[in-house]
Amino acid sequence: MDPSHIQKIAIKAAVITVSTSRDESMDKSGAKIKSLFDDAGIPVTHYLVIPDDIETIRDELRNALEVTNCIIFSGGTGLTHDDCTIEAILPLLDKVMDGFGELFRYLSYKEIGTRSLLSRAVGGIIDGKAVFCIPGSVGAATLATEEIIIPEIGHILTHAGK
Repeated sequence: MDPSHIQKIAIKAAVITVSTSRDESMDKSGAKIKSLFDDAGIPVTHYLVIPDDIETIRDELRNALEVTNCIIFSGGTGLTHDDCTIEAILPLLDKVMDGFGELFRYLSYKEIGTRSLLSRAVGGIIDGKAVFCIPGSVGAATLATEEIIIPEIGHILTHAGK
């Protein structure tokens, strides 16, 4: 592979769990994402559990964009009446990475079958930084982070920064 295609970029991650029913002590998905980043040598410099509220999600996105370049929102992506992560984030994306959601649902389908169609996972770019919205289950968090985000984040940020 052409080394100029993927530049060496210092990655700093944010993990934001969206849940009205969990706090940091019960956040197994957030803990798993942080652990996977740590194992990959990517520091998580911003972590918080916030409620399902559009303005709170957007405020926290702005905070994370100031200090990180890879942001994962875990939770609030389903179909229930209070799931609003996608509604909060999608309108703010400069570019949507359609392939992220497509690949996530494909890999999920291989694990959980047609239940994967309930996922509204999305990825995109804001100001040259990567933002991902993934389901809040430990399995989904592991799949998205380990199989897609960590292997591709350098490639994503290289292109997003051009």
